[in-house]
Amino acid sequence: MSETRSFGDRLLGAIRLDASVFEEVEHDVDALGQAAGVVALGGLANGLGAVPAAGVGAIFSGLFASFFMWVVASAIVWAIGVKVFEHTSDFAELLRTLGFAWAPQLLLVLCLVPLGPLTGLLWTVVLVLVTAAFVIAARQALDVGTARAIGICLLGVIPAAVFGTLFVGASFLG
Repeated sequence: MSETRSFGDRLLGAIRLDASVFEEVEHDVDALGQAAGVVALGGLANGLGAVPAAGVGAIFSGLFASFFMWVVASAIVWAIGVKVFEHTSDFAELLRTLGFAWAPQLLLVLCLVPLGPLTGLLWTVVLVLVTAAFVIAARQALDVGTARAIGICLLGVIPAAVFGTLFVGASFLG
């Protein structure tokens, strides 16, 4: 790769589920800060989107939950993908790629606009996009096929979401 994209281009590419963005951040050891930025922006959008229903405290819980889920899900996906199935990756690569997988959460800021019954549809669309981004990110970082990435993500994200819900009140989206 001769030239890297800007943070904004990477962010938009991740929202569009562009696999080349996830591949790029996998190999860019300096992209961990950007990945954390994506998680923070996604958590902020998640929290802001929940403000109409849950109040201002949703902003802080959205941020906390996004960071919690990012680290826990990355650790579980790493343990399953690398330690159990012996695929190639390191924890930092997974943190970078899975961090960018939170990018579709930025769409939740649209919940600040009164959408009525479309609000639930927006949350569903974002859930589907984040799930797809997680699969693409894991696929790129672990160098596996899509079916294997789906299995690893299911094995990794579901326990993280359950753990988060039980112990910190987090949801899959943050």
